[in-house]
Parts: sequence; C-alpha cells; structure tokens
Amino acid sequence: MKWNLRMVAAQRDLWRPTEVLAAFQQVGFNPSLSKVAALWGGKPVTVRLDDLDKMCAALNCTVAELLQAEPLAGAQPTREVADLAVGAETLPSGPVRPVPRGRQGSGPRSLPPS
Repeated sequence: MKWNLRMVAAQRDLWRPTEVLAAFQQVGFNPSLSKVAALWGGKPVTVRLDDLDKMCAALNCTVAELLQAEPLAGAQPTREVADLAVGAETLPSGPVRPVPRGRQGSGPRSLPPS
C-alpha cells in the first residue's frame, strides 16, 4: 500500500503537519503533533479505521485517495496458480465447490466433556 497523506494534503493547500493537525481538530480528531508528523513523514504501520475515517472527513477525501494499492514486486501470480483451490494440484474442470466430509464413526455423536 502506498500512503498518500502528503499528496492529499498538498491538493488542499496544507503544506505542514501543523496545518494538517488544525484540519484534523476541526472534525474532532485530536492526535498529538508528533503522531501527525509521523503520519506526514512516512507510511504508518497501523491506522485505526476510526482515525482513517476522521482523516478523510478532515481532508474531504476518500480512503482510496489516502491508500493506494501497489502490486507486489516479483509476486505476480499466473492465472493458473490464482485459479487453483487450496490443496489442488490441477486446475478444476468446473466451479470449485466444497465437498462434505463423511463422519468418522458409525454411531451417534458423543457428548461434549463436562
């Protein structure tokens, strides 16, 4: 994922973390200046969904503008690998459907431990 806070803020004429903090505070999002500076300076490891929602409200943007998916380097699966079911060795001839397992014993189910 690519973190685009600086680009989104620049499109709204917010050029410093202190200006972004003021915009956040207008919608009731009150992070510390150091947290805003960390969000400004690089890609965060985690972001709470509530915080992300408030950031989008403050910057009048969407989550897709703040976070852009990037393809993984060297991890381009081929179509055949992507279509395989877990544990399958060959491509399925039709739609993949779950197969119910047969019961292990022939008697009634046992009671749970007490």
